[in-house]
Amino acid sequence: MLSVDVQLTLGSLTLEVDQNFELSGITALFGPSGSGKTSLLRVLAGLERAQGRIAFGEDVWLDSSANVDVPVHRRGVGYMFQDGRLFGHLSVSGNLRYADRRADRTRDSLSFAEVVSALDLEELLPRRIDGLSGGEKQRVALGRTLLSRPSLLLLDEPLSALDSDRKAEILPYLLKLPGQFGLPTLYVSHSVEEVALLADRTLVLAAGRVRAEGETAQILERLDLQALTGRFEAGAVIHADVRGHDANFHLTELVFDGQTIAMPMVPQLTAGDQVRLRIRARDVSIATQRPKHLSIRNILDGKILELVEEAESAYAELLVQVGEQRIRARLTRSAVADLALEVGQSVYVLVKSVTFDGHAP
Repeated sequence: MLSVDVQLTLGSLTLEVDQNFELSGITALFGPSGSGKTSLLRVLAGLERAQGRIAFGEDVWLDSSANVDVPVHRRGVGYMFQDGRLFGHLSVSGNLRYADRRADRTRDSLSFAEVVSALDLEELLPRRIDGLSGGEKQRVALGRTLLSRPSLLLLDEPLSALDSDRKAEILPYLLKLPGQFGLPTLYVSHSVEEVALLADRTLVLAAGRVRAEGETAQILERLDLQALTGRFEAGAVIHADVRGHDANFHLTELVFDGQTIAMPMVPQLTAGDQVRLRIRARDVSIATQRPKHLSIRNILDGKILELVEEAESAYAELLVQVGEQRIRARLTRSAVADLALEVGQSVYVLVKSVTFDGHAP
């Protein structure tokens, strides 16, 4: 448990956070630019001096009333910055060995070889930093952070400076972190896509205050948070079981709460695997009768739970119950009126596109 009750003013931002984090896997700190995400991470690391109290398990890191403020190097956190901050005069091996030598051996829970293997760094060890790609640099920076043997990992938008190809290169390594090393992780991001893919839980910040906290799937499906989570990337995270592959049409077939859906084939998946999928609201249509002769193949039975019309725009947001899970849909208000949609109505959910995010936790 990470217990935080802090206040800090930085320019026009006033950060006021009173929150208990049940740390397991990856917890995202999500919100728009200037919401206080990085400021909170720096306060936790001891890089910014705040007022209040911070306790990690039995260890009190900050208690202003008792004049306690544990310095950065004694908090046992591993902080990975956006730019990696690698030492240009050292090789990859030199950067990693630097952290390895300085690590607190009381937390010696992983070896140099384990980190190098987990992040596929063996071939990079003799190379200089200035000869690496952006994705390679971030893998080295992550390795160096892990070799500091932290008890808590703090990742400050590690993908923000990377293009889509480089992001795709490093995301699988981030996905494996909790399972491989068992390190609780706080991950700062303003990307819905990253949060949906990586985070087990999400805390939403805006203007220095916590606006919502919970399981990532529950946060992303909430219609009342769309001003913060973003309309264009709004959607839902669902869990499904792999039934098998259709090699002829290169599809992976899945069972989603008793109903069948398909997505472009992911060969590494096998029957019985549980996976996490992301369905964007803009990729969902609604029908009041089961359609025929349609190119959309994923058609699910559902019931409307929520319907919010945006009076100042052409759009409406729907939350639809499908089995035990929920899917969001973004329709025009005109479509809502033409179909006479209302809360409680049984409908058919047409999913145009499914994004495979990874193995479900």
